[in-house]
Amino acid sequence: MRAGKSWRPALIALAGALVASSEGCRREEVAHARLPKEQALPDAGAPGAGPMGGGPMGGGPMAGGPMAGDVPAPPRPTGAGALKWSLPKGWTETGGSGMRYATLKPPVEGRIDVSVVVLPGMAGGELANVNRWRGQIGLPALDEASLASARKEVDTKAGKVSLYDFESGGQSRTRMIAGLLETTDGNTWFLKMVGDAGVVAASRSNFLRLLETLHLD
Repeated sequence: MRAGKSWRPALIALAGALVASSEGCRREEVAHARLPKEQALPDAGAPGAGPMGGGPMGGGPMAGGPMAGDVPAPPRPTGAGALKWSLPKGWTETGGSGMRYATLKPPVEGRIDVSVVVLPGMAGGELANVNRWRGQIGLPALDEASLASARKEVDTKAGKVSLYDFESGGQSRTRMIAGLLETTDGNTWFLKMVGDAGVVAASRSNFLRLLETLHLD
């Protein structure tokens, strides 16, 4: 019995060492299993996937809606609140869907999209929408002072249209000409032409003439 008792301290010491070793391994496993640093979520106000989107916020190529997900379209203005225009010679028009009010087509070959979108209220504000447009073609954001310098105005029977004309650099140049109109009924209208720089340039004068014909019934 004395011999058996003499082994007890050694057994207790051995058990303690094994427990400590096990705890150290577990701590090491936890340290190596730490999750990678969480990546930043994309900005909710970021533009969509491509510059040919139908709305002021962008969207996929030639898409009808500017927002990701199933966002219901606002009510379409009717009667006195519906914006009207006269199409230039050779242009065609099709009705829109979702966020897009209408799609216009110039008689030119090449990559081009002309969209009409209407949203209730300020729709995020002029600066935010202009910077979304610029982001869609890879241009940096503007501040308020630069926005004023870039803005042109077109007088129409429906009110003053704030007009912007931007072009990206690089080999594949994209040009965007976009007008923003706030009507007296509280809606904001966006008329945007975007595509290959040469194709948009060829349609620019007719697009401006279309803007000049804007009116409300």
